[in-house]
Amino acid sequence: MNRKIFIAGSGGIGEAAALLIREWSDFETDIFLGDISQANIQNAKEFVLQNSQKTSKVETVLMSKDYFNNAMGSAFDECDVLLDCSPGSQAPRMARFARDFKMHYANLTEYVAETDEIIELAKNAETGFVLQTGLAPGFVNVLAMSLYQNFERQFSVEKVEKIGMKVGALTAHAHQPHFYGFTWSPIGVATEYVKNSRVIRDYEIRQVPALSERETIIIGGRTYEADLTSGGAADLPEFFRGKSRNLDYKTLRHAGHYTWVESVMEEFAKNIVDRKLRPDPDLSNKLLAAFLEKIPAVENDFVLVHASVEGFDSKGVRRLLEKAFFVEPLEINGHKLRAIQTTTAVSLIASAMMLLTGNYKGVILQSQIQPSEFLQDKFVLKVYKDN
Repeated sequence: MNRKIFIAGSGGIGEAAALLIREWSDFETDIFLGDISQANIQNAKEFVLQNSQKTSKVETVLMSKDYFNNAMGSAFDECDVLLDCSPGSQAPRMARFARDFKMHYANLTEYVAETDEIIELAKNAETGFVLQTGLAPGFVNVLAMSLYQNFERQFSVEKVEKIGMKVGALTAHAHQPHFYGFTWSPIGVATEYVKNSRVIRDYEIRQVPALSERETIIIGGRTYEADLTSGGAADLPEFFRGKSRNLDYKTLRHAGHYTWVESVMEEFAKNIVDRKLRPDPDLSNKLLAAFLEKIPAVENDFVLVHASVEGFDSKGVRRLLEKAFFVEPLEINGHKLRAIQTTTAVSLIASAMMLLTGNYKGVILQSQIQPSEFLQDKFVLKVYKDN
């Protein structure tokens, strides 16, 4: 069996996905790397091929930013699945290519409007479209679904008190005053700290401000802080409306980080003449500028994932099921992949492997993924190991 996979976007996640698919697949897999930069796709190809003993092909496709070209069409005609690692704004365009060329499709973006557009265009597609399948949204949502199913089966109840999802992409060391280092997109961090978080409170979906419900949590004997951020809950609020009294997604950080972020935001407020409570449309840009000035980019990272389900069993006893994963960087073929690269890439790859079975059509959201199939995927098990 020979499978052909098109990866749109050859940045850190795209090249990690290409490398892992090629090295770990049980079957022959040809990779097509697509990007709008010839330099980027050439660098990614060299990255994937270096020190490799595999013989499967790695092709490069120079993509048009806004239009369609013959090289893209030729590659799409050959490929079984398109893995979208391009910017979120490009997601509907990539999904449309997948639909038109009858490829399966999986993406990473947490953008709401773009996701809604893909749901509409792919609802009658002949192939499968797995959306928001990275780390958060993505893996943590499937983990939460797995815990809920176990809770329901073990304690014979359908309603629960709380479902919590927490993820942190953190540095091994942290320094004051910010206690943080960038392991991925600074823009993404600034945005998730500003946009509202979608939660469940008293069984109903609510929009609440980011960074408005901080808590302290001990995971594996280490203390962290967590607070609400946007995007990570995927479609679970819709699925658990009426089933869980409370549900939320929070981002994990080293203790002290959120206090520093608050101090930065308060400094912005001092410079506003009209201090009425109203959104600042430029707040994420201001926060990004402050971050880039004060916070370093760091390669030495780890990823922490935690999910929990809490409620009462059929006899009225309060119960808690929880699971955590601590993931460190991976070395393969002499390359060191950061933890954020591998944890994000393997969820995308696992979705591709599900789609290649041919058992899926149309849109598949996180609540619709079968946890037992996803969490037992070979790629997932190689990265998310029990501690």
